[in-house]
Amino acid sequence: MSQQVCDAQQEQVAVLGAGVIGVSWAALFAAHGCRIALYDINPLAFAAAEQQLELIRPTLLSLGLAPDSGHIVFTSNLNDAVSQAHVVQECGPDRIQIKQRLWQEVEKSAPADALLLSSSSGITTGLQSKGMKRPERVIIGHPFNPPHLIPLVEVVGGKSTPAELIQRAMSFYASVGKTPVQLHKEVPGFVANRLQAALMREATLLVKWGVVDVNELDTIVTQSIGQRWAINGPFKSFHLGGGRGGFRHFLDQFARGLQLLWVHSWVSPVFFSKGVKKKLLSQIDNSFGKDPVSELEKERDQKQIELLQTLNSAQKNSNH
Repeated sequence: MSQQVCDAQQEQVAVLGAGVIGVSWAALFAAHGCRIALYDINPLAFAAAEQQLELIRPTLLSLGLAPDSGHIVFTSNLNDAVSQAHVVQECGPDRIQIKQRLWQEVEKSAPADALLLSSSSGITTGLQSKGMKRPERVIIGHPFNPPHLIPLVEVVGGKSTPAELIQRAMSFYASVGKTPVQLHKEVPGFVANRLQAALMREATLLVKWGVVDVNELDTIVTQSIGQRWAINGPFKSFHLGGGRGGFRHFLDQFARGLQLLWVHSWVSPVFFSKGVKKKLLSQIDNSFGKDPVSELEKERDQKQIELLQTLNSAQKNSNH
């Protein structure tokens, strides 16, 4: 079975879906020398995709990549997109029936040894691959938005997915500069989105209660745990919080108080009711919601680039 990845700068990758995620993937893959077939059922999507690719170029250059090292072609013919593909990265809507129909069609046309990867943020491989002759081929390769900038890819297969296929997916993502992390079992939402959901639940509750507004909440996160977690995740951070006794001492000292906060949160359900949505949207509009999204994205990406460059530099220094 083929072990091809983009190291040879001649791999064919089919990206299915010319939305925000698909175009971001296509730009990244092309910048690493892959030949890209960017598929969308709607040809009208390609004009917006070309504009997005141009907006991504400066970011790729800032990261030391060459946006034009690969080649991107647009197509609304699925067979043309996948028939010669070594890798298929699916980026369609997160709707079960759409993904099932798409994978069934891809299986008919793609090479038997092509990697079949899904960007889905929550639909498991078992649900997506229903109706396929070889459902074990579908593997989750869930990125964080935007994929060309945020390093993480969550990789997980189904119960019958061969370990060799998982390793090929891990190697492929590593070859295009990503940080792939293999999950040992599938859960709805996978890992990063579940963490985001837990934090967003608490953030929404605090705004609902009037403890802070949305701008103050964002400031608290970016000026505390956001900075800490960019360096160490929660477990290592709490290990350091335990001092010389590490996480054991942390548990001895803080576990009870932490669990009381959990219980306090659990007995206070929060939903995006009409009233909660009205409060959130009003505060967001008064803070940053009326700013052009393109300007907010530009500011976000520039700060993210600077953060990545700083972290990469610090990592290199620590390895010496």
